[in-house]
Amino acid sequence: EAQAAASGYGERVHFLGMVPQADLPDLLSEADLFLSASTSETQCVAMAEAIAASLPVVAVPDKAFAGMFASGVNGLAAPQDASGFGAVVCSLLADPDELRRFSRNSLELSRIASKTDKDIIVFCGVRFMAETAKILSPKKTVLIPAKKAGCSLADGITAEDVRQLKAQFPGVPVVTYVNTTAEVKAESDICCTSSNAVAVVQSLKSETVIFLPDEYLARNVALETGRHIIFPTLTGGNPVNETLLDKPIIGWKARCEVHEKFTVDDIQNVRKQFPDVIILSHPECSPEVVAASDYSGSTTQMIRHVQRTNAPRYLLLTECSMGDNIMAANPEKNMLRLCSVRCPHMNEITLEDTLEALQKTQYVVDVPEEIRVRAYRAVERMLSIIPTASD
Repeated sequence: EAQAAASGYGERVHFLGMVPQADLPDLLSEADLFLSASTSETQCVAMAEAIAASLPVVAVPDKAFAGMFASGVNGLAAPQDASGFGAVVCSLLADPDELRRFSRNSLELSRIASKTDKDIIVFCGVRFMAETAKILSPKKTVLIPAKKAGCSLADGITAEDVRQLKAQFPGVPVVTYVNTTAEVKAESDICCTSSNAVAVVQSLKSETVIFLPDEYLARNVALETGRHIIFPTLTGGNPVNETLLDKPIIGWKARCEVHEKFTVDDIQNVRKQFPDVIILSHPECSPEVVAASDYSGSTTQMIRHVQRTNAPRYLLLTECSMGDNIMAANPEKNMLRLCSVRCPHMNEITLEDTLEALQKTQYVVDVPEEIRVRAYRAVERMLSIIPTASD
């Protein structure tokens, strides 16, 4: 403190000392950056907490946090000397788009995996996630510790379905949710996540957009962008009256088998018991459920919303494991959950199967190179899109 005062920064630098754990989420939610200039950390718990809060990081590279921090993914590496470190901090603070890019949650596991120097990646998730890791890391061996580990959304549409839609609506850009197979991504112009879907659609500057495959996410995006939505049939011709094509989203009727189970009745029943509850829903829920909620967003967006607000209690309308992540990031908040269904496909992953996958190098995920290259373009285009919302 004396050094800061002597340097003329006494009124601009605040030393908080030991921050109570209960106050940490609110503190992190107010911050713009997390800085680490140390190269002698044994454990960097503070960095882990900052990354969990989606704070961009500027750090001197250190092996202690090599598994959680990747320069260019969730922040920037900086030299240890003061002038060089300060230059990186100033450049990032001067670029709000870059700050938002580092704080988003698009494909972070796959992107971090692509930065590792390890030859084998074991992806403890469903198959489309492991395929995305392979798309971004073609020279690495990617394993998934389950024979199938599918997804109702990814299984709800095929590459041939997309080709038929493109034949019916030639020239219309195709947006696909990341919850799709590599083959479907390869037929797409751009991918999206639940957090940047609106920004991706708006970036296309197109009167008509094909949005696949999640029916509810498409309906929610249509409402937020002021469009109407149509669901054509695959007949080989165009069954849609041209007068209806006034900035529509052309959707598909696949749904998440977990999120579709939440209903407005669930919300009304909980509000009767807890009138002061704040309800958060995932955009894979129906538009009716989203409209009846107080906030809708991806898992990372929910985490940040809970951190930034102070309600007596919160209800999380999302998959149980995702709800666990939100609760873990906000241990001091009172959480309610309608957790009746876990994703059966994610639940296929066990520690025993993960060990066996490593021991036997089994369940290797392969993506043909011709498909991988085309899918990579769609993913990369998405990564250049910055959501316009603060979350």
